Amino acid sequence: MKLYYARGTISIVVAITLEEAGLQYEPVKVSFADAEQTKPDYLGLNPKGRVPTLVLDDGTILTETGALLEYIAALKPDASLVPQQPTDAAHMRGVMYYLASTMHVAHAHKMRGSRWADQQSSWDDMTAKVPETMSACADYVQSHCLRGDCVTGETLSLADPYLFVVCNWLAGDGVDPADYPKIDAFLSRMEARDSVKAVRTKGML
Repeated sequence: MKLYYARGTISIVVAITLEEAGLQYEPVKVSFADAEQTKPDYLGLNPKGRVPTLVLDDGTILTETGALLEYIAALKPDASLVPQQPTDAAHMRGVMYYLASTMHVAHAHKMRGSRWADQQSSWDDMTAKVPETMSACADYVQSHCLRGDCVTGETLSLADPYLFVVCNWLAGDGVDPADYPKIDAFLSRMEARDSVKAVRTKGML
């Protein structure tokens, strides 16, 4: 498999999850600095011009972070990345959907304002709001998402690499993770995992 990624983006969630599942993959860097995601070669793979994109050995192309995580879990059920208890699985997905629909969007307002508005003054206002909105997201994560060492309790699920990457954006968004003890401890635990160490060694994170 080939994983098309950009450093520091949500695509790194997929790399960490592939590592957790013990699956082999080839990381292919997409340079946002050079706008490679907007060029014909990449748009031929992913017409949305976003990462991640996962290209399977048979040429099948998959996109969207949550969908790729579910694919990995289905491919390696023995990795136990989806809880067997339906309510735990629903909580896991609820956290993932929250991160995708709310926290990721709040973060994107800092540097992707052109997706929602045309005026520089609007972009500046959106950027100024990011510390407030991301703080509110961190409050929600600490109070309602983490049910133990991990999102669903004591066992890692698909939601944990997702939460790890998104919470790594907090400091850059003007929010100190140390102000949220559960998040701070969670980030430290994730940093100690072999999957995260492997991704850092590859220069992806």
